[in-house]
Amino acid sequence: MSQAKKLYLETFGCQMNVSDSEKIVTLMKGMGYQQTQDPVEADLVLLNTCSIRATAEQRVYGHLGKFKSIKKAKPGLIIGVGGCVAQQEGEKLLKKAPFVNLVFGTHNLHLLQKMVAAAEAGKRSSQTDFLDDEKRFDLFPHSEAEGGVTRFVTVMQGCDNFCAYCIVPHVRGREISRSAAKVLEEVRVLAEAGVTEVNLLGQNVNSYASKQPGEPDFPELLRLVAQVDGIERIRFTTSHPKDMSQRLIECFADLPKLAPHIHLPAQSGSDRVLERMNRGYTASQYLAKVAALKEACPTIQFTGDMIVGFPGEDEAAFLETMALIEEVQYADLFSFIYSARPGTKAAQYADDATRAEKQGRLERLQAAQKKTTLARNRSFEGTVQKVLVEGLSSSGESLFGRTGGNRGTIFAGDPALAGRVLDVKIVEGLQTLLKGEIVHD
Repeated sequence: MSQAKKLYLETFGCQMNVSDSEKIVTLMKGMGYQQTQDPVEADLVLLNTCSIRATAEQRVYGHLGKFKSIKKAKPGLIIGVGGCVAQQEGEKLLKKAPFVNLVFGTHNLHLLQKMVAAAEAGKRSSQTDFLDDEKRFDLFPHSEAEGGVTRFVTVMQGCDNFCAYCIVPHVRGREISRSAAKVLEEVRVLAEAGVTEVNLLGQNVNSYASKQPGEPDFPELLRLVAQVDGIERIRFTTSHPKDMSQRLIECFADLPKLAPHIHLPAQSGSDRVLERMNRGYTASQYLAKVAALKEACPTIQFTGDMIVGFPGEDEAAFLETMALIEEVQYADLFSFIYSARPGTKAAQYADDATRAEKQGRLERLQAAQKKTTLARNRSFEGTVQKVLVEGLSSSGESLFGRTGGNRGTIFAGDPALAGRVLDVKIVEGLQTLLKGEIVHD
């Protein structure tokens, strides 16, 4: 028997890319490729890239360099680049990196098998056309159902918001939602394969089906997914605050399967900055929705995103952001210095803050958040949490799972418990995770 071909796949960026990579693995298995963690033994190297931060393109070209040397020793190695940087660069990537064989954009996964087959025959290619047809979801394969405790299920793609700083609409296209029937079909297949938790995925899940009359809206979709036997826990990401409806908030009170956690990016606490960002809400409106969520679900945990140093942000505006994070008390906060992306509106804005000023603000914000995160993790000490066991921890010495509030937790136990929701008493809250012990009857 011939030896199986090997695929080495690296994924950068958001959960949408993680979901796309699951589909890539499924497609490549259909061509006889088995995944490997060692690029040296690979026959096919694929990078699934992200362009959300500045210099992403340069980092991709730099990262490709290590595979260039591998290819010198193994001329038959096929190298491909997908995702958002591929969508932006297209054929330019083939010209700048002549050792790359194929480039596929965010709407072109369904072409990947043909492109790899062409590369195996010695042909280089680039496919980055957007597919605006509403049937485009039918072109994308489901990821394989087998294996895993928690899985992403894409419910929509693209974004119509055009926030001034954001490249997503330019590299992912406009919003389009899958039919509820297709979503539920995939969830049922996953549940039958033993998946316990699903994470409904989209750039802005709150606007799910807003352009598809007759389809359930997102709160209705959540209620339908909650009826699927075998699914113990439901999450979703990402939510745009301006589209967070009262009916969606009520789901956190009404659906026991809906995890008490929400990722709700504010991006700034300054109304002036939010307006320049084209976010569509004020700080007080954001905080009102946070308060409503806390009322509906007192145990809810918030995570979010914050941009520091957006053009026009002065010290007063930054202090408004600090006041907002103090009020929300995020469990975790992903924070970044603003980076201009070509083609976005904010790339044209004048920016008079120095890099040192922006770096200083980021450090102050992250120091404050670090204290909050540690205090919140310590507040769980002595409590009993419902933890979904995902498997072994990274060290392999204990089990790893997540609380409903999405706090990573390690504890001793049998690996056969993967997929179970257990009562775990928290004995120590650390900076990045919780330590616990299983509560035995």
